[in-house]
Amino acid sequence: MKHAKWVVGTAATLLIGGGLAWMFSPSPVPVETARISRGTFTLAIEEDGITRVRDRYVVTTPVAGLLLRPALRAGDPVSRGETVAVILPNAAQMLDARTRSELAAQIESTAARASRARSVVRQSEAAAAQAESEHRRLEELGAQGFSSQTERERSALTLDLRRKDAEAARFEADAAEHDLQQARAALRQGGVDAAASKGNSWPLLAPVNGVVLAVRQESEAAVGVGAPILEIADVRRLEARIDVLSTEATRIPQNAFVDLDAGGVRLAGRVRRIEPSGYTKISALGIEEQRVDVLVDLLPNAMALNRIGDGYRVDAVIEIAREEDSLLVPLSALFRQGTSWAAYRVIDGRAHATPVLIGQRGAEFATVQSGLDPGAEVIEYPSDAVTEGVRVHVRAAR
Repeated sequence: MKHAKWVVGTAATLLIGGGLAWMFSPSPVPVETARISRGTFTLAIEEDGITRVRDRYVVTTPVAGLLLRPALRAGDPVSRGETVAVILPNAAQMLDARTRSELAAQIESTAARASRARSVVRQSEAAAAQAESEHRRLEELGAQGFSSQTERERSALTLDLRRKDAEAARFEADAAEHDLQQARAALRQGGVDAAASKGNSWPLLAPVNGVVLAVRQESEAAVGVGAPILEIADVRRLEARIDVLSTEATRIPQNAFVDLDAGGVRLAGRVRRIEPSGYTKISALGIEEQRVDVLVDLLPNAMALNRIGDGYRVDAVIEIAREEDSLLVPLSALFRQGTSWAAYRVIDGRAHATPVLIGQRGAEFATVQSGLDPGAEVIEYPSDAVTEGVRVHVRAAR
């Protein structure tokens, strides 16, 4: 009987003690957690910029006279050699020897520029042909399983850029030839029959196929030599100019992929060139910043390019690093532990501080080099209540 009473008393004491311990023990800390997993890590620079036509041509008056009212308006299509404006020249004066020599020298200079432009066309077309041959060779190797998808995509991009360079070179050659014809005409106009030229109309011709971007002189007016009349460009040949901090421009690789958003119109591009000269720009906070322009070639997308034009604002994300199949940890789970990084792992309902060696850091994630394994559960946004060994309650997980 005494033994039974002792057992009952001991059990009651333990039960009461356990209840009191449970009542006065701290409750688990509610936390949010994330699972460590593998994925693609991207490091990018986000800035804004504007679109612009890659080749812009300004039609100017080669002689002084009366400009008749242009019939074209912004947005009208024009063809190379089409009359875009008409000018009635003033009675030309007989040219003296010095002026004739200057005009002759200008013709020689323009002819040399036209010859160089034709040479650049031949070089660009040869480079495009070589890129096309290389792309075709990689496609054949890919069909046999001897080339990777990345190599084929890179060769396709190179081919597209080489074709664009060849097209731009042909535009430059056409414009140089147009300037040469204008220079020769100016010399002829000042010949011995110059007085007979009064009252004759002088047509101004479009140097390239394209669209009228702007009409500088919309009304009939007397104009001098070199007065701008129209701006013409091919609006299908757009590029983007993104200004970035000079300290970030040094991290951008050549041909870096760029994602652009023009008010809901999504475009893609590749970095063609980083300008060699920077400039000072005052930020919205009044801070002087050194900026550099990054020129981006837009990749073909007929539907998107038809919805934007010259001078449109774009938000750009320039990809400067990319790692496939990387172990990723959210930045929200990392905190400083001395001079190193650490994260709280959840093991058996308790938090345990774990040192983590990270690689590159992006906007949301960092790559893990050591300290965490795939599938590990880490606490995001750990508060001061989270300490080593404390009990935690997972409130939300992702």
